[in-house]
Amino acid sequence: MDDSLLPRPRAERANITEVAAAAGVSKASVSRYIGGDRHLLSDALAARIEQAVTALQFQPNRMASGLKRGRSRLIGMLVADLLNPYSTAVMHGAETACRQQGYSLLICNTDQDPRQERQQLDALQSYSIEGLIVNTFGQHAADLRQLGRRLPMVLLDRELPGVDADLVGLDNHQAIEMGVDHLLAQGYRDLLLISEPLDGTSSRQQRLDTFNTLLAGLPGCQGRYCTRADSPEVLRAALGDFLASPGPGPKALLATNGVATLAATLALQALDEPLFERIGLLALDDLDWLALVGGGISALAQPTHALGVAAFERLQKRIEGDRSAPTWQRFTAELRIRQSTRSRN
Repeated sequence: MDDSLLPRPRAERANITEVAAAAGVSKASVSRYIGGDRHLLSDALAARIEQAVTALQFQPNRMASGLKRGRSRLIGMLVADLLNPYSTAVMHGAETACRQQGYSLLICNTDQDPRQERQQLDALQSYSIEGLIVNTFGQHAADLRQLGRRLPMVLLDRELPGVDADLVGLDNHQAIEMGVDHLLAQGYRDLLLISEPLDGTSSRQQRLDTFNTLLAGLPGCQGRYCTRADSPEVLRAALGDFLASPGPGPKALLATNGVATLAATLALQALDEPLFERIGLLALDDLDWLALVGGGISALAQPTHALGVAAFERLQKRIEGDRSAPTWQRFTAELRIRQSTRSRN
């Protein structure tokens, strides 16, 4: 066997010249083979290169190769809160779709900090990304607008003022309407919506507006609203007041995301409130732990994986030259009923 085809220690990285010599072909042929132009090579030539690549454990520098072609194969994703289970689940969908199409996903977390958002935007541009998925508060909307003029961009879950881009997200009106209808059908008449601070976030505002509109038109029912405060004591006091106040009938909480659901559950436990004996709870977002608490917490499940996939697919079309008008792609929630919203009729 040719010594050049003997496996080498992993510390030594083969280069394209060595692969070409081992296969008995030109460097141009090897470049075609690793660069996606294999169809230009004969089957015999491609087989020889493949044998050399395998034997030498050759790993091409995809970044350098892509940049020579004007392609980095990098997709950026800007997220407001990496700790939010929604963000993690959507990122998994986007990353899976990216990988299947030969792209890599570069995640930048702003941690809900405007300074971090600015720094991460600068970092993303330095990496020569081909497109950007944005799920953030948009504290630097002007920078995002400017960036959107230079590369394709898709908004995830949240609209950003003045940013003319495709948007992929939950149909918030449908989700809240489904949730309110379920609670009313189960006999609840006094509802408290618990949200993260609005902070100009379009999806949160849409959920609150839909809730208020629905409850305002229903005789014999009452709707109230509070935010999940930074201090657990504040939310605990708000829930204590809600439980103690008179109302038109059985009480229930509607938490508008997983973070608010966890905060509400902990607050009820801190109040020594037997879970779901005299108060119901419905969550928007279905997290793994919900099925383990108090016989299970009912949820409006978002198709998070599908949202991530759809965001990338929309972005890929833009990268490939789609110049049609921006679209809004809305997904529906799925109601999953557990013991936390058992019938009070």
